Amino acid sequence: MSVTGSHGAPLSVSVIGAGLAGSEAALVCASLGMRVTLYEMRPGKMTPAHAGGDPAELVCSNSLKSDLLPSAHGLLKHELDLLGSPLLAAARLSRVPAGSALAVDRAQFSARIRDLLESSPLISIVRSECTAPPLDTDVTILCTGPLTSEPMSDWLRQNCGAEALHFYDAVAPIIAGDSVDLD
Repeated sequence: MSVTGSHGAPLSVSVIGAGLAGSEAALVCASLGMRVTLYEMRPGKMTPAHAGGDPAELVCSNSLKSDLLPSAHGLLKHELDLLGSPLLAAARLSRVPAGSALAVDRAQFSARIRDLLESSPLISIVRSECTAPPLDTDVTILCTGPLTSEPMSDWLRQNCGAEALHFYDAVAPIIAGDSVDLD
């Protein structure tokens, strides 16, 4: 199946940000036959929270929360499984023990997503900061989140209004196992 625009050609989609949402959007759009350009500013321009330039890098925690039904988190994962979510499939392949939570090896998970994105013939990855949505595309999906660069935040404020900008983040510390004194 290929999604086409009014011009009869496959839709061209720009996705800004290669975090969880942007990577999922790019992979799903490509699976539907759309030509995708995925913009990611890292590693050229880093954020205070990221350690590297790979997509879908989990920066606050390695847990994607509960995997059990009927919890809200478990229900969302169940629905994403039914929809064939590529990120959820990669998370399950990168799973580490965490009780009823779906926790992942962060480096392995991010590498899996990078490999999926890079192996898709319909996805082009542009490694530079995007300061405004491109004008030469049929559809643009903004997936920039709380680590958005200042120029993109300025563009959003000017075009959407500051009152429209809300970023929600669950602050969860990351503790390296080798930093814990087990004695």
